[in-house]
Amino acid sequence: MSRSKAVAILGSTGSIGRNTLDVIGRDPGMEVVALSAQSNVALLAEQCLAFKPRYAAIADPALAGELRGRLEANGAGSEVLAGPAALVEIASLTEADTIMAAIVGAAGLESTLAGIRAGKKVLLANKESLVMAGDLCMAAARESGALLIPVDSEHNAIFQCLPACGSALGPEQTRHVAKLVLTCSGGPFLRAPAEAFAEITPEQAVAHPKWSMGAKISVDSATLMNKGLEVIEACCLFAMPPEKVEVIIHPQSIVHSMVYYEDGSVLAQLGEPDMRIPIAGALGWPERMPSGADLLKLAEEEPLAFLPPDFDRFPCLGLALTAARQRGLAPVALNAANEVAVAAFLAGNLPFTRIAALIEAVSVKMPNREADTLDIILETDALARVYAKELI
Repeated sequence: MSRSKAVAILGSTGSIGRNTLDVIGRDPGMEVVALSAQSNVALLAEQCLAFKPRYAAIADPALAGELRGRLEANGAGSEVLAGPAALVEIASLTEADTIMAAIVGAAGLESTLAGIRAGKKVLLANKESLVMAGDLCMAAARESGALLIPVDSEHNAIFQCLPACGSALGPEQTRHVAKLVLTCSGGPFLRAPAEAFAEITPEQAVAHPKWSMGAKISVDSATLMNKGLEVIEACCLFAMPPEKVEVIIHPQSIVHSMVYYEDGSVLAQLGEPDMRIPIAGALGWPERMPSGADLLKLAEEEPLAFLPPDFDRFPCLGLALTAARQRGLAPVALNAANEVAVAAFLAGNLPFTRIAALIEAVSVKMPNREADTLDIILETDALARVYAKELI
């Protein structure tokens, strides 16, 4: 597969979607074929006016009329699609060679899988697709010839440090790898005393020291659950067992991840903490393209530090690593419980210190088995959410 030319963005109004459009706007040879949003009609309409996609999809069908009215009032010609099926439709468009999968959470699974099955170049910013259905996604990629390029800064760093591939990632890329190391900033509470955790507010939790992200992923970074989910994702994406995927705290967020090879070599990818860098790398692959990010000035940076994670203060990381070892439906239940817990915390209905406890309770309750069909994955996801809400 070649450099992206026609792109459909699933989740264009979120942080990744907005940054993707910023990068695309710097390349006149790239076309936006479709944009989608959950409910942010105003921003989606603005994006359609600026980039003139052929299709505009709104996941909430009740908002289709408002979106259509805004577009018609401004002379935009985008065709409006609505409902969850619309996301699957734009992920499968024949006009698009590249799908940016940037819908947050389990809601992005079916459309991401549709893009993979259609044989697209799929830029994975929706880690939950691999957390919930990694085996299904990777099998579909091998069957369709889809190319999966991770957009998470850590996984994109590893992708850049591995031998080039032409289709689905597999064991041939990692056969000489001793281990993968995912770096982690440590979030806003890296050095906060444990006794202060009970008073953490949503406003404090979303104030990430290095990255500008959405509320859900910011809370996941504060609990270190985000890094745990990334371990599960890395195991699926790079065909690595959990014991060969390590997490290390790196507060400066300059080294985005590392690959240790069996000969003792260590390859690392460095850059400013700017999501436009991995986005540009994914869009341009196998070439490079401007991202708009500043060049790294190492001589002006503070000394780079690396620390082991503290599992006692951040138990969510340990819960995720356990699910990675259990495989099957364990990561599905973990992810569902975490999404419910984070939503409750953001709404003021669950203390920060109870997030991990809720996830653990749901994980213990849910039976585990092979995650071999989409139906059983979605059923487990739904049941775990019901149980988590009952506990709250």
